[in-house]
Amino acid sequence: MKQDFAFSRIGYVYIPTTQIDESIHWYTENLNFKLMNKFQDRGTFVAVLHHPHQNSIALLLIETQDKQSMEITRNGKPFPVMAMNCPNIEYTYQLLKDRGVMVEDLHTLGNGEAKYFYFRDPEGNLLEAAWSIWDPVDEFKEDFVEQE
Repeated sequence: MKQDFAFSRIGYVYIPTTQIDESIHWYTENLNFKLMNKFQDRGTFVAVLHHPHQNSIALLLIETQDKQSMEITRNGKPFPVMAMNCPNIEYTYQLLKDRGVMVEDLHTLGNGEAKYFYFRDPEGNLLEAAWSIWDPVDEFKEDFVEQE
């Protein structure tokens, strides 16, 4: 029997940027995104980025003239707008630090079941790197890495 759902999954995450090309470069160089498409929409550019996971949610960088970084306030403290899974969070933490990205401390939850840290993109958007024992095993897109 076919089940009718009003929604089936999150489709995209939107992140604002005043510098679309610089943001594309930063996200592809530092966060393993791949540019899938860039086009004009409603007067500015939109960039569609994917991660290597087979069923990854698309990140859309939305060019805007309005400089306003994204973050949530949770109990009076900044909270990220997006969390990205890391297969090896210690590697990711050190990689971003080595690349000059300002990362906050690496935190461990419970008895080591989960780890996370916060960082900001060049536009000031607050992001989270996360790992947990409950993360699904990734299946990667075959054609994600371009052949040299």
